[in-house]
Amino acid sequence: MPNGTHFVQLDLPIEKVWEFVSDINRWAPLAPGYIDHKIIDEHQSTWHFKGDVGKVQKKIGLKVNIIEWVAPTSVRFKLKGISENLEGSGYFQAEKITAERTNVTGCLSISAGGMMAPMINSVLKSVVPKTTIEFTESVANRLMKEQAVSK
Repeated sequence: MPNGTHFVQLDLPIEKVWEFVSDINRWAPLAPGYIDHKIIDEHQSTWHFKGDVGKVQKKIGLKVNIIEWVAPTSVRFKLKGISENLEGSGYFQAEKITAERTNVTGCLSISAGGMMAPMINSVLKSVVPKTTIEFTESVANRLMKEQAVSK
């Protein structure tokens, strides 16, 4: 399954990180290719993206199911394509280093099924790690920017 993991260290207390990642509305718009999202309930939402599949740009819809909220350390989720044959999972994991420093890891795994799976998965092998880095860095940058504004 194509996957990516990215780690950042933030000069923020773990509570500030949790305050941000515990609210999907704050981090969903930071996903690469983001178009929109809709909260269904505290565990389920739908997200839409513009995605590149080879040289073709396509609108992709995913059902996001939060399978675990563990304050203040982790959010784990499963992904399922709405009209595409896609499945995956991911997480944000926070680890307190000191009172003012937190390690944050973002992870994403996603794969395609069906007749086009071999071609799509070969593209996803390069796209998913880049997307994971972009998404994790976007969350980290937004967290640092919000912290700087609140000081």
